[in-house]
Amino acid sequence: MADYDKYYVTENLFGEPYVELIKFFKDYPVKGKLIDIGCGQGRDAIALAKLGYEVTGLDQSKLGIDQMNKISEREKLKLVGIVDDIYQFDQFQDFNIILFDSMFHFEKRDRKRETDLIIKAALKIEKGGVLCICIQDTCSKVKILKETIQNSNIDFEILKDSSLIYKYEDKASGHKSETKYLMYIIRKV
Repeated sequence: MADYDKYYVTENLFGEPYVELIKFFKDYPVKGKLIDIGCGQGRDAIALAKLGYEVTGLDQSKLGIDQMNKISEREKLKLVGIVDDIYQFDQFQDFNIILFDSMFHFEKRDRKRETDLIIKAALKIEKGGVLCICIQDTCSKVKILKETIQNSNIDFEILKDSSLIYKYEDKASGHKSETKYLMYIIRKV
């Protein structure tokens, strides 16, 4: 059982996607192939498929992927979910857009494999490809992210570098929180 399976018993656990993320991709002129790495229950993947993107969701949680695939089948979306180890995935060149939402925490024990994953995706995606990373704007996470991209020696142009607020509410417990996030979207040149 993947770590998140115990949480995903609650369907749609993390709520709706960020309004800012959906607005960016609604307005983005190329509705190509997108992979949502660490997609969980498909919060972003489902919404992006509804905008016309051909979406693959990848996550280690079978429960989350099963929930997303059921919605995709019911709504006849161009969306398929795959259960796999996100750190072993190596086919980034098959996609125009790579989405990492709330994937990176840069804890000391995970920092290298997380930064290595960013670099691997950046190296493999074709020129013109887009990386979209949404990350908590706490501690030094944003600094680590931007340094990882800058030190990659890969040429990118920044399409979006903006703050947003993620509002979470657990209806069962009544817990509510608001967290500042950064939406960092870059295109390989």
